[in-house]
Amino acid sequence: MNSIQNPFSQTTDFQSQSMVRTFMTNVFTWMFVAMALTALIAYTAAGSESFLQLMISETGGMSILGWIVMLSPLGLVLWMSAGFARMSANTMTLVFIGYSVLMGLSLSFIFLAYTGSSIAKTFMITSAMFGLMAVLGFTTKTDLSRFGSIMIMGVIGIVVASLVNFFMKSSTLDYIISFVGVLVFTGLTAYDVQKLKRIGAAAIEHGDTMRKVTIMGALTLYLDFINLFLFLLRFFGDRK
Repeated sequence: MNSIQNPFSQTTDFQSQSMVRTFMTNVFTWMFVAMALTALIAYTAAGSESFLQLMISETGGMSILGWIVMLSPLGLVLWMSAGFARMSANTMTLVFIGYSVLMGLSLSFIFLAYTGSSIAKTFMITSAMFGLMAVLGFTTKTDLSRFGSIMIMGVIGIVVASLVNFFMKSSTLDYIISFVGVLVFTGLTAYDVQKLKRIGAAAIEHGDTMRKVTIMGALTLYLDFINLFLFLLRFFGDRK
């Protein structure tokens, strides 16, 4: 006896898949827009002598303005996370754009430390690894929740170790941190994509709320990519 398929179930599945595709497309679109803006600002700022004079003090260290530019992106991330419920979607979008601009300014210094060819090479390697893990996270049937928790603990460990090494200045510890950082943010990419896929599938809100969730999703993947890129740059970057 042939089983009878429920047409309403098929319709629901189709609608759920459609919502996931739309949501993930919007997330990746905003992420790529932010990445392009960051890259353009970083490249332009690195070639501006007047900007570099403002960022670097007469002693050769970072100026006060330079430290503000370097630390302000962290402040914006905390503001977006803490103010999610109170912010409008338009405000969150503007803050996200401002964040990508400030990240571009702070990342302009890598063009002073590394050759352009090695930066381009590392960017291509990062893109390939990020894309592979994003596809894995989107297609796998395995629940990555427990794996994601381990990766988040790894991020905390990296932050603590980096603070310690800021004073120790150990090249060995710096190498270990970079190696762990590559592993952690490679894994986090798959975990975050799967998490965002589930959010898209379970989405019942529309309008302002979903726009904000989309921006926060784009920010999450943006951070995964940038951190993976910076850790890989320590291995593949050729210093000037």
